Amino acid sequence: MIASTANKQVKYVNALQKKSRLRREEGLFVAEGLRMCGEIPPERIQTLYISESFRKNPHCGKLTERVRQVEVVTDTVFEALSDTRTPQGVLAVVRQSHYTLEQLIKEKGNIPPHLMVLEQIQDPGNLGTILRAGEGAGVTGILMDEGTVDIYSPKVARSTMGSLLRVPFVCVENLGQTLDELKSRGVRLYAAHLQGSRDYDREDYRGATAFLIGNEAGGLRPETADRADVRIRIPMMGQVESLNAAVAASVLMFEAARQRRNRG
Repeated sequence: MIASTANKQVKYVNALQKKSRLRREEGLFVAEGLRMCGEIPPERIQTLYISESFRKNPHCGKLTERVRQVEVVTDTVFEALSDTRTPQGVLAVVRQSHYTLEQLIKEKGNIPPHLMVLEQIQDPGNLGTILRAGEGAGVTGILMDEGTVDIYSPKVARSTMGSLLRVPFVCVENLGQTLDELKSRGVRLYAAHLQGSRDYDREDYRGATAFLIGNEAGGLRPETADRADVRIRIPMMGQVESLNAAVAASVLMFEAARQRRNRG
């Protein structure tokens, strides 16, 4: 049992929680909570950490028997490991997923690509919500630029409620070049924009589609918006000028999902 916060494993997990660069270099991230840890494929878990108290949980045996490497820590040490205020007593160091642009673009069955393209999204809750809503809306993948918050940060991972494990995503170095590649592959680009010329529900999203969502404060950069085939807007009533990035993304994703359910 690990009983000291000075233990090198404890320090390593803490560093993974706090440093995106270390997560990238190691190809690992930290997942926390019973539900999240229970959904992770066992082969992706490097180490599972459980608190002394969690050993009494009826789900403990079922969870730990799946994993090769399990470490028990004192409740005090677990509090130091955890990134939450009320830890459940279980977290895992997990191997990251790796997807390619080709996997996101490739048509699956008769379902054309339905992509979200995110530029400089800074709020972890927004990114997590977009992933979670995206799974519900049937997106086939999410593209992010390097200015977007680390998808493997603890706050993003928690807010996805497990969707992080199931929705394919790629972080790209050159967003403009990637958008050009999408267009060359027949993907139609729709920029969510306050100066949109078309209402979002007037477009046809049943074909290969990508929605471009910009930074919470500044929106899409002009050079990004200029690459879109169409700038769309979500009509507003009252004195509201714009929606939260995650809410706007959800509106667009579910409109595409609605159309695709009724296709043909």
